[in-house]
Amino acid sequence: MSITFDHTIIAATDRDASAQFYLDVLEATSAPSWGPFTNITLDAGVMLQFAEPPFDYHPQHYAFLVDDELFDRAYSKFTDRGVEHWADPQRTRQGETNTEHGGRGDYFLDPGGNLLELITRRYF
Repeated sequence: MSITFDHTIIAATDRDASAQFYLDVLEATSAPSWGPFTNITLDAGVMLQFAEPPFDYHPQHYAFLVDDELFDRAYSKFTDRGVEHWADPQRTRQGETNTEHGGRGDYFLDPGGNLLELITRRYF
């Protein structure tokens, strides 16, 4: 069997609000939820499970490779909501879009404080 990434748990202060943000902005698909998880799926069946941990957590970084059309739609959605965005993960280039790798990239925070990255081209 080959290796395939299946799922990850994303810590959230409000699991339903975070899941809905990903559904809206990234155009993900709802998935059956259970127990402490609110679940969504991405293409190829990768599942993202949102949970509210009973402890403080360090925000994480999640990068998503998207086509130009989804990038444009997502960019419009999060900027229309007033979500700050940056061209770099250090968050020094506010309001800019990264074009250093032959595509476009942008960083923004989800409702749980995790740093999301959208890119239209892989870095390698």
